[in-house]
Amino acid sequence: MSMRWVRTWLPLAIIVAGLVVAAATGFSETGLEGGALMISAGLSVWLLNLLYRVGVRGDHERDAEDSARAYYAEHGVWPDDAPPPTPPPPRAEPEHRGPPPHGGKPIDSGDGRRRRR
Repeated sequence: MSMRWVRTWLPLAIIVAGLVVAAATGFSETGLEGGALMISAGLSVWLLNLLYRVGVRGDHERDAEDSARAYYAEHGVWPDDAPPPTPPPPRAEPEHRGPPPHGGKPIDSGDGRRRRR
């Protein structure tokens, strides 16, 4: 909560104080100079906060890039890439569907029964 106050309300309060100083002196030359200085100080505080936030955002992006590179080194793919397709399972050799080697003729098993292979 305090960071929001420093980022938004402190610069705004300084700018409003500059306007009040200029108005309280009846917009005299000295009052306008003092008010302009206070308004400039408020804008400076706001700009410094903005530049700080831009710099911190760069640190977060750099940390994300470092973790992505570590993931790539470990897995061989980038974290936001689709996983490589899995190879299909090996197919079993199909059974021989051609004619039987003996021509389909019944063979004698030796016990008097005839059977087909």
